[in-house]
Amino acid sequence: MAINLCELVLSSASSIQLILPLTFLFRMEKNTAEKVQVLIIGSGPAGYSAAIYASRANMNPVLYQGIQPGGQLTITTEVENYPGFPDGIQGPELMIHFEKQAQRMGADLRYGLATKVDFSSTPYKVWIDDEKLIEADAVIIATGASAKWLGIESEQRLNGYGVSACAVCDGFFFRGKEVAIVGAGDTAAEEALYLSKLCSTVHMFIRRDEMRASKIMQDRVMNTANIKMYWNTETDEILGEKSVEGVRVKNNQTNELNTIPVKGFFVAIGHTPNSEIFKDWLHMDEAGYVKTIPGTSKTNVEGVFASGDVQDKIYRQAVTAAGTGCMAALDAERYLSEKGLH
Repeated sequence: MAINLCELVLSSASSIQLILPLTFLFRMEKNTAEKVQVLIIGSGPAGYSAAIYASRANMNPVLYQGIQPGGQLTITTEVENYPGFPDGIQGPELMIHFEKQAQRMGADLRYGLATKVDFSSTPYKVWIDDEKLIEADAVIIATGASAKWLGIESEQRLNGYGVSACAVCDGFFFRGKEVAIVGAGDTAAEEALYLSKLCSTVHMFIRRDEMRASKIMQDRVMNTANIKMYWNTETDEILGEKSVEGVRVKNNQTNELNTIPVKGFFVAIGHTPNSEIFKDWLHMDEAGYVKTIPGTSKTNVEGVFASGDVQDKIYRQAVTAAGTGCMAALDAERYLSEKGLH
């Protein structure tokens, strides 16, 4: 007769032991929820700052680091605009400092990606890697936003070596040099204007024969002497072995190729907030950024807070992300105290 749930095994002591098959144990693990007080989703400056503050408030936070532990700073090189580092610091090294500090405060840092949530009732449910279920009294979202890229090999190979998706972060390194920027919206216009104050010439490549930016931003760009516009132009290749040395562009109307010597190449075609799994529960703008109540990290769901670039499409800086991570932890502590949960 077959036994479905267990096997009977006779031990050396002639006693009967029940051995559960591994598949049964795995199903039990999947279906057993782990209860935590505060769950932090994401591990950039916002997530780690939230973990530091939540730990100091004795909220025993659990943080899942996501698909890119440390966030976008782990793919940058030198960071010169984060306070406290007068000589600058490498992006990955800065995030190691964040991580170590969060660990020292007592945060439980784990590998894993949040893949599904249910915010219909408390405790809130979050599934990690489609398998492990976490139930949390409060949730802090710090999943960030990902820069959109052109998708060419040289762009990824030279990322951090002249290729950047943030003029405010990296424009300083190209003072007095020629740079290129790709994009046609307000963000591209703002970054081109920012670069124009630092660089000798800004070559701006626009795919169509018009910009998508607002009229006032278009006027500012076109009236800036050292911004050179290239209409109907696409990037064919970024040139350079170890760092950017130039860019080859193609006119998509004539197929004419043109090589332009530049030292920096900026991609400003937008960002995608990493908010997809929250779309059925949280209010978002048309681009997918999580909406928060102004002056707070509170979302439309009580006890769920958003921090960092997932809710910030304006500043997108490490220092502002860290600040909103602090806000989220403080907001979560007040919420839990009001509910008698902390």
